[in-house]
Formats: sequence, C-alpha cells, structure tokens
Amino acid sequence: MQNTKQIPEPSQCEPAKYEYKKSSYADIYDVLQSLRRDEVLCDIKLETDNGGVIFGHKVVLASASPYFHAMFTNFSEKNQDLVTIRQLDYSALQLLIDFIYSGKISITETNVQILLPASNLLQLQEVKNACCDFLQAQLCPTNVIGINDLADLHSCTTLLTSSEFYIQQHYLDVVEEEEFLSLSSEQMVKLISSDELTASSEEKIFESVIRWVKHDLDSRKQMLPQLMEHVRLPLTSKDYILKNVVDEPLLLNCSKCKDYVFEALRFRLLKSEELITIPHNIRTKPRQPGGTHKVILVAGGLGINHSILNSTEWLVAVMANIF
Repeated sequence: MQNTKQIPEPSQCEPAKYEYKKSSYADIYDVLQSLRRDEVLCDIKLETDNGGVIFGHKVVLASASPYFHAMFTNFSEKNQDLVTIRQLDYSALQLLIDFIYSGKISITETNVQILLPASNLLQLQEVKNACCDFLQAQLCPTNVIGINDLADLHSCTTLLTSSEFYIQQHYLDVVEEEEFLSLSSEQMVKLISSDELTASSEEKIFESVIRWVKHDLDSRKQMLPQLMEHVRLPLTSKDYILKNVVDEPLLLNCSKCKDYVFEALRFRLLKSEELITIPHNIRTKPRQPGGTHKVILVAGGLGINHSILNSTEWLVAVMANIF
C-alpha cells in the first residue's frame, strides 16, 4: 500500500494568517489617467468660463477633493455629467485634475497666482501648501506686499505671518518699491504701529509715512494723524525735527500732527535736563524688533579683598529710554 503524506487536521495546528499589503497604487492611477485621457469610463465633464472640457471620474475626484466629494454626493451635480465651475481658470483646473490622477504638479512664477486660488477652492490642501512654500521661497522687497495680499485673501496663515515679518525686517528696502505705495490705510497703520519694525532710524519711518500719504493725497491725508500717532518722532534728533519736520506742509495743516511735533521738541528739551522726569508714551518707546533689548555689560575688575574678577554680568534695560 502506497504511503501518502497526511495534512494535519486544523485542530492540530496553530491558527495561521498572512496579510499582504500593496506597496504602491501608482499603477492603478496610471491606468485611471490613461482611461481619462482616452475618455473611457468617464462619468463627468468639467468646464470653466474660459476654456474647454476636462473629462474625469467622479469617484476619483471625490476621493481626492472634499469640494468634489460634496458636489457629487450632496448636490444636484451628482446626477449630471457636465458641470461648469465658475470663476476658475481653465489651465489651473487642468493642472489640478492632472495632479489628482498623477500626484505631480509643477509650480512656477507664471502659474502660482492661478493655482493658489484654484487649489483653495477645490480644497486640495497639498497643492495649496506647496504654492505657499513656493511663494515663501520667492519673497523679496519687490513682491512681498503682493504675496502678503495673496496670503491674506486665501487664508494662508503661515505665509501671511512670514510675509508680514519679512516686511518688518526689510522695511527700508520694501518702502523703495512701488508696491509699498499700494498699501491700504489699515495695512499702513498696522505696519507703522509695530514694535517689530526694523529701520536704521525713526527718521526713515517718518519719511516713508509722508511719501505714502502724498502718493494719494486726497484720500490719505485724513489718515495722517492716525499714522503720526505711531511714529516715534521724539526719538529723532532735535536738528532733524527743526530742519525736516517743523516746516512739513502736511503737518502744518493738521492740528493733531502739530501737537505731536511739539511733543517731540519738548521731549528733546526735557531729555537734556537729566533731573527732570520725562513723560513716556508709545512715541517715546524705542522699537524692539525681534524682542531685542539693550544691555549693560560688567566685565572684570577687583572684588572683595582686591581679588581679580574673571566673570561677566549683564543687566537688561527693560524700561524705555533707560539710556
């Protein structure tokens, strides 16, 4: 009789389980992309106000974009095979649909301004973040205000913060550009009032305020008192005030501004009288960009019993105008 090998009964073996996980779905998306390009099995066509038709699959679009998920599950478009998306650039939509199918997109100086709003609308957060990273790397004095406006418009909080910080840190370069003159009144007040504003002297900040106001005098002259409230005029020199501020026509025609000029002159006068208590307010407080503080350093010297000290001590000047 021929011997045969017996497979043990299940009860005689330890329970076995083998899990297999596909390492990549790239091949599936390659097929889906091919089907889309050949217009095979497509159940949706997308169009914009300014371009042609883009074919796609509802399930693929819905899986990648909360915008499309809501459209194809909760709204009337779920029963339509042609949807028009208003106020969206056709080329941007085409790039974003390609990204959904391929996972790749090329962001350039030419297309970033259409990709950012489009990715924000379609709730493609990865692309929106990539646009913000690209713009942050491009920050320079000539474009930072425009980028700041884009970030604010499309709720790009990190880019908004970094662009605001760039403007503050490179203020003297930014004010030389045409974009500076396009700042809104609210933006200008926020900027001038910031303790983080970096400038070699308060004189430069004063001059930038006058230049901004004169660029559109009729609509901006009423903002001058509010702006001058935040210019640290008392921290400029007495000679500068007498030569460049006192006779400035814009200030002569504004009673509140003249008060600030007199305040600055009085501050300089009292400053020379060391025994007189000097009144302090926002205009007499030095700006401290980056949280910097003046310090007093004490190094070396002779200690008790005439021993030589080899240590260093430092004191932070926490009160304005301590020096």
